[in-house]
Amino acid sequence: MTKNTFLIFLSFFLLSYLHVAAQSISYCAESRSQATQRQAVASPEHQQLMNRYDVTFYKLDLQLERNTTFIAGSATIEAKVKSGELSGFAFELHPNFQIASVMINGSPALSISRNGSDAVAQLNTPAKASEKVSATIYYSGTAPTGASAAIGSGFSTAIEPNWGNSVTWSLSEPYAAYEWWPTKQVLTDKADSVHVFVTTSAENKVGSNGVLRRVIDLPNNKKRYEWKSSYPIDYYLVSVAVSNYEEYLQQATPAGASKPVPILNYVYSGGALQTFKAEMDRTPGFLEHFSELFSLYPFYKEKYGHSMAPMGGGMEHQTMTTQSTFTFTLTAHELAHQWFGDNVTCASWQDIWLNEGFASYAEYLALQKFAPTQAKQWIVDAQGLALQRPQGSLKVLDTTNVSRIFDYRLSYKKGASVVHMLRFEVNDDALFFKALQQYQQQYGGKTASTADLQKVFEQTTGKDLAYFFEQWYAGNGFPVFKIEWNQEDNRLLLATEMVGSGTTSFFKTDMEYRISTTAGDTTIRVTQDQPLQKFLFRIPSSVKSITPDPNNWILKYIVVNAKNELLEVPDLGKPQLYPNPVGEQSIKVTNLDFSPTTAEVYDMTGKLVRQLYIKPASEATVPVTGLAAGVYQLLLSNGTRHYRSRFVKVNE
Repeated sequence: MTKNTFLIFLSFFLLSYLHVAAQSISYCAESRSQATQRQAVASPEHQQLMNRYDVTFYKLDLQLERNTTFIAGSATIEAKVKSGELSGFAFELHPNFQIASVMINGSPALSISRNGSDAVAQLNTPAKASEKVSATIYYSGTAPTGASAAIGSGFSTAIEPNWGNSVTWSLSEPYAAYEWWPTKQVLTDKADSVHVFVTTSAENKVGSNGVLRRVIDLPNNKKRYEWKSSYPIDYYLVSVAVSNYEEYLQQATPAGASKPVPILNYVYSGGALQTFKAEMDRTPGFLEHFSELFSLYPFYKEKYGHSMAPMGGGMEHQTMTTQSTFTFTLTAHELAHQWFGDNVTCASWQDIWLNEGFASYAEYLALQKFAPTQAKQWIVDAQGLALQRPQGSLKVLDTTNVSRIFDYRLSYKKGASVVHMLRFEVNDDALFFKALQQYQQQYGGKTASTADLQKVFEQTTGKDLAYFFEQWYAGNGFPVFKIEWNQEDNRLLLATEMVGSGTTSFFKTDMEYRISTTAGDTTIRVTQDQPLQKFLFRIPSSVKSITPDPNNWILKYIVVNAKNELLEVPDLGKPQLYPNPVGEQSIKVTNLDFSPTTAEVYDMTGKLVRQLYIKPASEATVPVTGLAAGVYQLLLSNGTRHYRSRFVKVNE
């Protein structure tokens, strides 16, 4: 099959596959793809003003009810000036809210200016570098309903249809925190701690971050819930959920914790606990297992928990996930975010796969531990969804498009598939999980980029992974294989050809092949480091079939996998030079009976056109990139023994 024929064949198969897949797929509950295109709220100029200070502390003191999105109260932002003088304190707040006043360092602001959601309060006395600033914004209004968050709006209320509970809840990711409180929506500026105080009707409970320090009875049948957390937190992970909840308390005992970790669940009243209890009871085991794999639960000194809300999925609010239901994978996914997303947060929405890909892969890890018979199908399904984006990339180039940030097939399922391949590439589970633990240790309480993850893995494993992240993160698509084989006597030739489904034309990758013979099965692992490659093996029995990637490690598509009796199987006893003719970057010589140390390439006039030293081995790889089309002679030598052969270079 010629290359052009292969590409036509590939196009036909991909179009057929995508047509069938598009008819059969529906988004899962964890998908966050409902939002329309949406700009990051603050203007570039306003972001510059906000970036003149570092947030150290947030305190919300709000009046909320379970059946309305009206908010009244205050938000305090404590910060430290970075450099120069700070004369205006900038923050974000949706225009739906009226600002009654702003107090800065205990004094009323000189003035308050607003341009849409951009707000600036002028200080009486400019603050100098390293000085602390405390701004308290008093505001009120009804939250907008633009469905601009990852699931719905930043602040919502609804009646749960099955149990009839009214619920009010927040969901700020990625740019919707300003829809319910004055804030600074910059991922790389985590607050050191947060307090969330909510005054509500006495029959309600309020779920939020950290530990519930006090519940104070107030006049007029009101109560104030006072939640406090002492861990670093990003703006979009601050949360509230208000309803007439029923409380269900569990605990987990992860290794390394000085005491059990409480798991506090706020569940719909009226029978929801009985319905969901069996699934909720998986949570302690998940927390203990993930603590073994990733490092101790990051917020073990406070709690974990769930607040139910009819949101159509889950949102990993720090220490207390907001969740619409309880299923094995949803509960595992949102819990895993406490490590990947909350403890270590992506430094840019370009790198959302660091949150969603790892949390999705944790579903698979949980299945491997607690429901192993379902794990294999999970990874097959995840790869199948990722294959529906043949030109998709993990890297989010358009971070103004919320639907693209949370593309289920890319950020979630391709992300999980790439984590799976990284595990295969490391080829040592102890090192793989050690790298994840090191990543948590180094960037815990901070933000990290894909480059940071790559650096940690390279330092931990000693591997150069630049090519891996270049092709699987910055690149797009996936490898598509044509696999043919033939056997003569005890010699098996495996010929593999690869093209990319998108603009990334080639993916260097290891591949496993299960060879089924009349004497049994054996699995081999080879490196595909050229688009067209041939592998020669000695197989003592008759080959019945070959299964590429039998354990589903690689995100790939196979268009051909067949025996081809026209393939000429070379003699194992002689050195073999291939490919010949060569249009790729290098040629290989295998089955050498000595280890050459130098390689020389001569043109047909006898002129030396290339000379290099090579690593001694029975297999030699010689780069031919840059050679003009023509016939050449290759000389391999170790000083005393030599190998000569001709090859033809063709235009690539």
